[in-house]
Amino acid sequence: MASDKKLYIKTYGCQMNVYDSERMAEAMGGQGYTQTDRPEEADMILLNTCHIREKAAEKVYSELGRMKVFKAEKPDLKIGVAGCVAQAEGEEIMRRQPMVDLVVGPQSYHRLPEMNAAVQAGKRAVDTDFPEEDKFEHLKARPKAARAPAAFLTVQEGCDKFCAFCVVPYTRGAEVSRPAERVLREARDLVERGVREITLLGQNVNAYHGGDETGDWGLARLIRELARVDGLERIRYTTSHPNDMEDDLIAAHGDCEKLMPYLHLPVQSGSDRILKRMNRSHTAESYVRLIERFRDARPDLLLSGDFIVGFPEETEEDFQATLDLVREVGYGQAYSFKYSARPGTPAAERPVVDEAEANDRLQRLQALLTEQQRAAQQAMVGREVGVLLEKPGRMAGQMVGKSDHLHAVHLTTGAAVGDLVRVRIVESMTNSLTGEVV
Repeated sequence: MASDKKLYIKTYGCQMNVYDSERMAEAMGGQGYTQTDRPEEADMILLNTCHIREKAAEKVYSELGRMKVFKAEKPDLKIGVAGCVAQAEGEEIMRRQPMVDLVVGPQSYHRLPEMNAAVQAGKRAVDTDFPEEDKFEHLKARPKAARAPAAFLTVQEGCDKFCAFCVVPYTRGAEVSRPAERVLREARDLVERGVREITLLGQNVNAYHGGDETGDWGLARLIRELARVDGLERIRYTTSHPNDMEDDLIAAHGDCEKLMPYLHLPVQSGSDRILKRMNRSHTAESYVRLIERFRDARPDLLLSGDFIVGFPEETEEDFQATLDLVREVGYGQAYSFKYSARPGTPAAERPVVDEAEANDRLQRLQALLTEQQRAAQQAMVGREVGVLLEKPGRMAGQMVGKSDHLHAVHLTTGAAVGDLVRVRIVESMTNSLTGEVV
């Protein structure tokens, strides 16, 4: 196959999709494709989709509609849909959009080379299976090109929690953990190519139990083994679930220096009644007590969370319980969303909250979370933190990096991308900090 074919991938959604897109690009690299950020020059376009947000499928169909102009100008252009919408919609995508050449689910993208061969032969290809083989082991080995200093690494996929609002168990399947040695091997490879910070990914990453010949491995043991990798300076993980927090993982936040003082732990609601309706299997009280244990282990921990407002049957009293929890916990960052139904989930059949009321609640919650975020940033002024430099800033001599607490930090320095520098924070801006090298 010619080596000058161009591949354009548009990625929607979470960090796991970012990681998946990287691996898809590597798989197609073995087929002679190089990536481009210009869809108009592509020979293949892949939309790597997410099914979490509102009207996700319709947004994909809308995007496909915009791709028609590229197909008209280049009839040999191949178009594919990957990810969770592909898993959920399957043949329906092919029916509604005849110009789509292939549809591949998130557990099957290691089969892209074979699917591409079929497509190039004039066939259409759909693969939304949950194959037994390990897709990561079937992927072409990562090329040895240099990498950015921070990278994602998927260690766990799927979910067994079946929250009433969520499609992940249906699109990603049951919880599966990658064997520990394979994770460590990939981490070492990333470090060899310049990566200094790795974020471990999973739908419920703290449900990780990879294991090897010595027995079961939890996430804490995996983190401690990764901390022994020379050249790897920082470790993070996301997204975690309150029900899977083990004592050893909490302890790791206090005794593992390379594990950064940042935790994303979604709660979704502060109302026990709504949590039960969500099938979250934890209470507001148990969540708060869990946070206290983390902060006992790591007092400077910055906490992030997820919230859904306007969940079916949520009352103003329920919403006030969420505000109360936010005030009690105190978040440095958070993500909040208005509930939107996902077809096939239990909550989709329940009575909805008035749209205007849901919008009002979202605005009130976001105002409180923004206030807390600004306070957390302001509290950083005067403190010293580590900053991993990730890219040049807009002005000469300026660099931008991420702090230990995942804040974006701007500073003037002669250091290079990939350097880890000690910085004193001197100013808090809207969504970032300004620092000076110590």
